[in-house]
Amino acid sequence: MPEIHDPQSDGFDRLWTPYRMAYIKGEGKPKHAEDLAGCPFCVIPGKTDTDGLVVARGRYVYAVLNLYPYNAGHLLVVPYRHVPDYTDIDADETAEFSAFTQHAMRTIRAVSAPHGFNLGMNQGEVSGAGIAAHLHQHVIPRWGGDTNFMPVIASTRVLPQLLSDTRELLAEAWVAEPYAGG
Repeated sequence: MPEIHDPQSDGFDRLWTPYRMAYIKGEGKPKHAEDLAGCPFCVIPGKTDTDGLVVARGRYVYAVLNLYPYNAGHLLVVPYRHVPDYTDIDADETAEFSAFTQHAMRTIRAVSAPHGFNLGMNQGEVSGAGIAAHLHQHVIPRWGGDTNFMPVIASTRVLPQLLSDTRELLAEAWVAEPYAGG
């Protein structure tokens, strides 16, 4: 009879993150650039801010918490228009996209005082875009020592706050901070 491994007998604690299975399986990702019905970034604006984790809405873009964040406060700046590439947005969209990114950084600084940021857009699936069909930019707050052993050893990120609580704090601070874009 084969030996059955008891996961509790190896001396390691477990930090279960079953909500990430949808991300791992690719659930909710559009398969093609023209697939609007399967695009979460097209669905989110139709939800309430709370249900969609929307922090702020502009005329051309919105800011939303990443459902699978690298760090607490990880925001995405997303155009409402379903386009896959940065070169596809027009001058007005580009201006608001940029202004929202700057305002997101100011807001996150006011709320949680990060030591730095990673900003980025992965253009195309081959570059690592999780949802390549709809342009979005990551605004990721960083702190010294935030890349501890958990992601490396356990393939797990530890987030100290519920997404709904983070959204509420950032949404309140977004309004409180002067926004040059309107």
